[in-house]
Amino acid sequence: MRWRSALFLWLLLILLPFLVSAESWREVSEEAQAIFPSATRMKASSDTLPVTEIYQLDQPLGFLFETDDLTDFPGFSGDSINLRVGLDTDGRILGIALLGHHEPIFLHGLGEKPLVDFINQYGGLSLKQQVLVGSAQQRIASDDIVYFDGVTKATVSVMVVHDTIISAARKVAQARLTGFGSSVQTKLNTDTFSPKSLSALNDDNYLYHWQLSEEEAAAALGVNASRLADARDSDQPDNTSFIDLTLAVLNPPMVGKNLLGETEYQRVMNTLAPGEIALLVGSRGGYHFVADDFVRGTTPARFSLRQQGSPLALRDADLFHLQHADFALPLAPFERLNIFTFSDQSGFDPAVPLSVGMTVQLVKNHLESEHVFVESLYALPSTLLVAVPPTEKPLPLWQRIWIDRQAEIAVMAMYLVLLTGVFVFQRRLVRFNRYLTPARLASLVFVIGFIGFYAQGQLSVVNIYTLLLSLWNGFDIRVFLLDPILFVLWTYVFISLFLWGRGLFCGWLCPFGAMQELIAAVAEKYRVRQWKIRDAWHQRLIYLKYFVLVLLVGMAFNRLSLAETLAEVEPFKTAVTLVFDRSLPFVIYALALLLISARVHKAYCRYLCPLGAGLAVLGRFRLFSWLNRRSECGSPCRLCEKSCGINAIHKDGSIDYNECVQCLECVAIISDENRCVANKYGKNRKSKRATQSSDESVVVVVSPHIY
Repeated sequence: MRWRSALFLWLLLILLPFLVSAESWREVSEEAQAIFPSATRMKASSDTLPVTEIYQLDQPLGFLFETDDLTDFPGFSGDSINLRVGLDTDGRILGIALLGHHEPIFLHGLGEKPLVDFINQYGGLSLKQQVLVGSAQQRIASDDIVYFDGVTKATVSVMVVHDTIISAARKVAQARLTGFGSSVQTKLNTDTFSPKSLSALNDDNYLYHWQLSEEEAAAALGVNASRLADARDSDQPDNTSFIDLTLAVLNPPMVGKNLLGETEYQRVMNTLAPGEIALLVGSRGGYHFVADDFVRGTTPARFSLRQQGSPLALRDADLFHLQHADFALPLAPFERLNIFTFSDQSGFDPAVPLSVGMTVQLVKNHLESEHVFVESLYALPSTLLVAVPPTEKPLPLWQRIWIDRQAEIAVMAMYLVLLTGVFVFQRRLVRFNRYLTPARLASLVFVIGFIGFYAQGQLSVVNIYTLLLSLWNGFDIRVFLLDPILFVLWTYVFISLFLWGRGLFCGWLCPFGAMQELIAAVAEKYRVRQWKIRDAWHQRLIYLKYFVLVLLVGMAFNRLSLAETLAEVEPFKTAVTLVFDRSLPFVIYALALLLISARVHKAYCRYLCPLGAGLAVLGRFRLFSWLNRRSECGSPCRLCEKSCGINAIHKDGSIDYNECVQCLECVAIISDENRCVANKYGKNRKSKRATQSSDESVVVVVSPHIY
């Protein structure tokens, strides 16, 4: 029956991780791996933003999200088009996939292939680039402008796809990355109205006029003025301004209703989708904002709007196709007139100046031409804006994470304080050595259950070369502050290395080490036969972990992806981080190491662990070698040596602190008069010396016989 009980307890310990769910880290999904090939782990965002954060080791690679969680652009069917998007930390779309839609033209007409082909064009797009979809105009060669082929007969659907992708990605970029704007603090005032004259609209800067003569345009573009003459539109005389634009944001009634009149203003507003902004653009100059071959309903190639370096996705509303423009105020007649729209979900902040840009095509010779760019800033007057109800400026992400996990940090801190007390006052606590075993078992259970499974505080060699790479490439402490438990643990372990060496972590803070030790305790209780490693082999094998450490660190500086693959020599990710929720080969490997620990005490820690090797290197500079030793240790008494499961006590009684996990078993033995036989040896020696002294002091006189 005893062997059955042992087997039951053994299996219970091995299966315990399956009963506990990991807090956040997950195995990289196939979908994420397809977009981020070098990803090693991922987790859900720690705040309300519905994104998944993707990591390579401890370095963030980007974000994976579904557009339905961030935007709501109804397609031709009335339902949204849902896509999965991968965005890297530079604001570049790495991959994209169609998840669901109800567009009739693709379901019952063209088939899904044209839609998928259109979507795939967004792979590699930077959010800093302007996208022109299906433009039939002469294409401009520019790093800031990209052209995507549209889908014939499905213009509405593809434009909804475009708005969905760009708006969702921009929301993530604004929330997680720098250089993509911030949360909007103002909005357009669409309630206030009072009649104003044309001169009043101009005086109040409600209309923006941008006018450049040919000489001014040449200076702004950095070219010779004679080259601009050939760029003029064919029907424009030389005596007109080269650029003469008028802009008006029509949504505020103070602008739109005064400029267009009640009827036309309502017509324009009724064509807008919720959240859309209408921008009237007219020109009278020698170079218009749209070319002669501009296609209605598309995005202009010459004219652009940007905010903080990011383009706003303009699209012609095609409002003057069947009906001519009608103005309530007598504006000068425009030779080109369009109303463009863009969504406020594109990141538009009315309080931020608009960069109004024109791209001018200049002929270099009869075979080639070049494109130059000129821009001007327009800031909407404050009277057209109303403040969004103030909200507190959000704390940095790492601070929000620390606040959310303050309970875990407090529990961890209490344990570390207790642990420090044990190590500092161990000479005073030896009188309570009979409580060492239950206290040790309680500590191991806490380390596995709380530090490991719940708080995800398993340190790894990956952390070591992540730190080294960070120091090499430019250290940013915020990266490490994103995981408070690991930060607290590493800070504590780093300090403790110079006090007591590696043993404090390996013996009292490592979850996988605790798993091995618990299994070894069960094996010892039920007298599972141990495999004895010969001392000669042991002395060689302990250096294997240093070889693994050097290999991993060296590889990290040359081929990081290979280094992270080789880091799977650590079973921590499988057994602790992912709680055995992983593919079978990894699970078998981790379980095999745990099973071996029942036969060879903490075999992985002793011979293979690169993290332990790295800690041992720094541990050589410790200040204290504080474990009690006696002159009898090693000769003649070798009880501590034989009781040390990890073989960290030499035959002469000295302790190898590079291998010692400071389980305190030798401290308990040496302070226990019933267990430590040094006193017995000492008494025997004293008795022997006393006997010898007595024998030497007795003088025997023998009288000679006389015969």
